[in-house]
Amino acid sequence: MDSLSQIDQLKRFRHEITRFMLIYKFALDEIETKIDILKEEFQTLHDYSPIEHTKSRLKSPDSIMNKMLRKNREFSLAGIRGSIKDIAGLRITCSFISDIYTVSEMLQKQDDLKVLEIKDYIAHPKPNGYRSLHLLVEVPVFMSDTCEHVCVEIQIRTIAMDFWASLEHKIFYKYSQTVPQALLNELKAAAEAANALDHQMERLQREVQEVKDANSEAEAEELQKISLNDRQFMLPANFMKLLGE
Repeated sequence: MDSLSQIDQLKRFRHEITRFMLIYKFALDEIETKIDILKEEFQTLHDYSPIEHTKSRLKSPDSIMNKMLRKNREFSLAGIRGSIKDIAGLRITCSFISDIYTVSEMLQKQDDLKVLEIKDYIAHPKPNGYRSLHLLVEVPVFMSDTCEHVCVEIQIRTIAMDFWASLEHKIFYKYSQTVPQALLNELKAAAEAANALDHQMERLQREVQEVKDANSEAEAEELQKISLNDRQFMLPANFMKLLGE
């Protein structure tokens, strides 16, 4: 093979890799746009958003290659796509456990998203205490010449779950995957404490909402109708008494 052919092959390979990674980036952009729309809708119309913040992540080519080597799979673009489903990842952080399922349901109702898999590590935590809701979705990405269906992994967690997972990751990185058993026990206990806090905050939020709803009902009961020029208006009862006087 002459040098010109080798250069052409390298250029073609670079183009294919660049396009491959771009498709996953565009898939993340699609999901993030959907999340931004939902977040703005709730903040504007409902005065509360179940989505605190989001963070996206795209695996690097080196990370992809290392994972393929660990899996002992054929290193090709088709092989990568078939073997690695978390090249593109999005993490959504919520305040309450109930918000997690609310966001999950909203995403599952999106007509152009195909849910491939759901892993509920909240109802069924991992042995180390890890909790999160994972959705594997397929996103259509429209390129100039074709439509690609791309996998994106979505992790939905509470703030407490996310804090614990971040700490656990840092500890495993520091100890190069070999963590002392005493520290593992402490991590498991911390996961249980974080879960207890999540449930306590959920109860508090529910109680606050009940008080708010009760106050709204009381305010509604205090309103009375008044008719002016064949139009009806709702006015406070005390104001109606003043008019009567």
